[in-house]
Amino acid sequence: MTDDASRILAADLLDEADQAVEGTLRPHSLAEYIGQREVKANLSVLLAAARGRGEAADHVLLYGPPGLGKTTLATIIARELGVNVRYTSGPAIERAGDLAAILTALDDHDVLFIDEIHRLNRAVEEILYPAMEDYALDVMIGKGPSARSLRLTLKPFTVVGATTRAGRISGPLRDRFGATYRLDFYEEDDLTAIVLRSAGILGVEVTRDAAVAIARRGRGTPRVVNRLLKRTRDHAQVHGDGRIDLALAEEALSALEIDEVGLDITDRKLMAAIAQKFGSGPVGVAAVAALLAEEVETIEDVYEPYLLRLGFMDRTPQGRILTDGGRAHLRKHGYDVPPPRRPEQDMPALWDSAALEAEVAAAPDGEPSA
Repeated sequence: MTDDASRILAADLLDEADQAVEGTLRPHSLAEYIGQREVKANLSVLLAAARGRGEAADHVLLYGPPGLGKTTLATIIARELGVNVRYTSGPAIERAGDLAAILTALDDHDVLFIDEIHRLNRAVEEILYPAMEDYALDVMIGKGPSARSLRLTLKPFTVVGATTRAGRISGPLRDRFGATYRLDFYEEDDLTAIVLRSAGILGVEVTRDAAVAIARRGRGTPRVVNRLLKRTRDHAQVHGDGRIDLALAEEALSALEIDEVGLDITDRKLMAAIAQKFGSGPVGVAAVAALLAEEVETIEDVYEPYLLRLGFMDRTPQGRILTDGGRAHLRKHGYDVPPPRRPEQDMPALWDSAALEAEVAAAPDGEPSA
């Protein structure tokens, strides 16, 4: 299969070139931020109240899939408060001393952004608890019987934590966040607006139809649509006059083997493997991963989520199943799709009340069949 690092549609992959360009495309205020209306509305109230009181804002936890703007929101929070922001990540803070050095260097009301906060080790978390709750740092001096604890007072600050795995954050740490917001996938209209805004910043002329075509393939993720816009811009520069219209956008995206719903060749190979090798399932994810020479985590975290959202794949207790929609999509793109091997269910679904009532009425003793 295609190497993950080369996947244009992988929202969690970001190389140095992407970071440099993405930094110029990020909005700098809540007013510029497109989408996530409920989150923006609640954040604006929280930040306005903190500014009015002259206090540090409550700690904020942002969670959701990668590429939806968690880092951007952390930067905006600091800008709206008029303070500095310090960036770090859970894996980068290996020892309690690393966190202590960061916390003692913060100024009044500064923002500390911790990406992948679910990956903090427990020893570091223990230091973070009193820091978030009491703005204090407990330091052990000495060893053995003569050891004593010294409490250092910190300047008030705001922790903004970001995670793609909210369920992996420990309960005590989650409880110390005063505001928790989930970032959802973006609607097509919002993604179209993001494409048009980014094109203006990049100095690229793009028609609205072309922006819609790019947005439709963006998997509901701003990072992906910005990446597709840059690839389409390159295609327009080499094979056109630099202007992106619908025909050129379709040509560029077709050259990248990205279809009309945002699936690339890797996604289609995964679906084809389930259809052709396993009769559309059910099949265990470990068997699929072995066939494709991929890690199980890669299948679960990178490929499956979008296929599940589209309804092309389903997870069952018996394993993964390719749905009728997934098989139809493969046929549309020229794949040989054999009939599914799983038998059709004769029994009505438990939630099919009309069918259940008919079965009860037909039964001689007035009871549904076992």
